[in-house]
Amino acid sequence: MVTIKDVAKEAGVAVGTVSKVINNITVKPQTKILVDDAIKKLGYKPNFYARGFKTNKTNTVAVILPTIWDPFFSELAFNIERNLKKNQMKMILCNSENDKKSEIEYILMAKQNKMDGIIAITYNNIDEYVSDDIAFVSIDRYFSKNISYISSDNFKGGRLAAKKLFESGCRNLAYIGKGSKIDNATRKRRDGFISYCNEKNIKYTICEGFNSKKDFEIMLNNFIENNFIAKIKIDGVFAVTDKYALNFIKKIKNLKINIPDDVQIIGFDGSKSSIEDDFKISTYMLL
Repeated sequence: MVTIKDVAKEAGVAVGTVSKVINNITVKPQTKILVDDAIKKLGYKPNFYARGFKTNKTNTVAVILPTIWDPFFSELAFNIERNLKKNQMKMILCNSENDKKSEIEYILMAKQNKMDGIIAITYNNIDEYVSDDIAFVSIDRYFSKNISYISSDNFKGGRLAAKKLFESGCRNLAYIGKGSKIDNATRKRRDGFISYCNEKNIKYTICEGFNSKKDFEIMLNNFIENNFIAKIKIDGVFAVTDKYALNFIKKIKNLKINIPDDVQIIGFDGSKSSIEDDFKISTYMLL
């Protein structure tokens, strides 16, 4: 196996100089050329993780997501990786499948392997494992004042959804979505929706579940049966995400209900179906 000492000998420089080149530390241009040529000639592959134990830096970030099947999470992972690459860093994608044990294992793995940070979306009770002994960025969930937290203005988004539906002529609104038992920022979408409806005295219904997907599907089917089969009672729907909006559309289209003539629908996230697609699933109205 080729070592850093072999590279130094081939290039005619010190081991420390090779280390500087590998770690993108500035050296003389001619020296960098010698080292790069030696690395290429010998086929040297730096062991970033082994180096990380010495330097406490591996130029890697763990990204923990509940699933990669959701278009929003897939697009998020794509953009995180693209921006990490711009800074000569690598992404380790961790698909937790919304499992608490898996999330904890990924956090411990990142710490043990001296990764430089964690970016995570989690809906499980893992608070005791989230600490500032590793750079941690939480998306759409507040842990503590010591943990970086990023979120869109979900409350304003919920208000905007209700406002757009009302301005488009809808007078009987509904909010649908499956929530997490753990408090997170997406709940504010519902709160913003309710806030605007109450402010304008708009009739609204909430169809929200916190248990299993199966239980929510039963709840949603009952909601549709009560409000759309015998008579269309609701003419505007705000779904917590585009995923739930598309699921709802699929169900009511089977009932021969016309969108947007009979009911208008707004989702949340602006997901794309593919990288080539300029069309966002939810802008204002799904037509």
